[in-house]
Amino acid sequence: MNGPRHCPALLIAAPASGQGKTTVTAALARLHSRQGKRVRVFKCGPDFLDPMILARASSAPVYQLDLWMVGEAESRRLLWEAAGDADLILIEGVMGLFDGTPSAADLARRFGVPVLAVIDASAMAQTFAALAHGLATFQPDLPFSGVLGNRVGSSRHGEILRDALPESIRWYGALPRSAEMGLPSRHLGLVQAAELADLDARLDAAADALAASADVALPPPVEFAAAAPRDIPALLAGMRIGVARDSAFAFLYQANLDLLGELGAELCFFSPLADQALPEVDSLYLPGGYPELHLARLEANQAMAQAIRDHHAAGKPIHAECGGMLYLFDRLTDKQGASGRMLGLLAGEATLQPRMTAMALQHADLPEGRLRGHSFHYSALTSALAPLTRGECPNYKRTAEAVYRQGRLTASYIHFYLPSDPLAAAALFRPDPRQ
Repeated sequence: MNGPRHCPALLIAAPASGQGKTTVTAALARLHSRQGKRVRVFKCGPDFLDPMILARASSAPVYQLDLWMVGEAESRRLLWEAAGDADLILIEGVMGLFDGTPSAADLARRFGVPVLAVIDASAMAQTFAALAHGLATFQPDLPFSGVLGNRVGSSRHGEILRDALPESIRWYGALPRSAEMGLPSRHLGLVQAAELADLDARLDAAADALAASADVALPPPVEFAAAAPRDIPALLAGMRIGVARDSAFAFLYQANLDLLGELGAELCFFSPLADQALPEVDSLYLPGGYPELHLARLEANQAMAQAIRDHHAAGKPIHAECGGMLYLFDRLTDKQGASGRMLGLLAGEATLQPRMTAMALQHADLPEGRLRGHSFHYSALTSALAPLTRGECPNYKRTAEAVYRQGRLTASYIHFYLPSDPLAAAALFRPDPRQ
């Protein structure tokens, strides 16, 4: 084991969701990376869409940090590794600073990362300072650094916010209300980075505004303790895994892909929307995404549909999560009532609902082992299939997602974080799970 490493770091949090954490984190990442600094960005808690934006802003892969899903030891290892080659580490928080168990504040305290709070100041003046004071002092052991005013109306508005702060709270600047730097959303969160043709212009505009409003010097270095390295056996050596990746199926944790590579697998990416055939693979990984936005194209691509059916009929493994699972059922219907025929490998159909139907951390006890993850979806499933098992939520216990299995096909609404049990992950994809 090597010794501790030091690197400037900030955890970007907020009083609530919707305050602009992603925009600010991306602006900081773009600002410092443009100056030639190596910036590593993490996302606190489960999320697929924010990391797409943050990866573009920092020009580096973005990983999750979470004391439950990722675990303290793995989170420590990721931070320690990042500190070895980065000039700045940024962590985007989740929800409000103190919301959830574990919360972004819990993560900041555990690793000693100072908090930068983003506050939507569009409808306040000096009360901004009171809210900042409350965030800074609510938990006396929290390493709180300062605040940034978001969606301010003018430079004078920003000055009023800055001047109201006590000396103990650093002013990190302000971002104006501007359509040029906003990040559009849809029902599951932000629009995917690949769909925003002007994303780089938005990121540069936010970075420019940040640089013009405050001192953007790096925060003091944080000491990151060393963690034991992972010992991953090459259980998938010689295996080829086909990974669906396009605008319909894009919800992939970088850590999942890394783990499959460390297990020895070769990853072969393909598009269920555009490709007519599967690559030569031993197993398939169908991640979540937005299949409901591409019903006609998915239904029309019968060559790909038949290729996946043939893969399943040959007894080869398929692991499908959320949108990838919906692709395997008989039919999928969007919010407007448009419907598409899917693969028919699982009996049942799903319909998008006006409101969210589930958002919860989950763990599932499979024959292969216990995997942790989360679910987040707007669809409701109608199926007579008996589940292999059900997930369990560590918090409120209300959500218990079904895990279905037919032959070597495993499917669930749960987005699994595969490094939570590497041996179980290997067994899901290995043609002979007994090996």
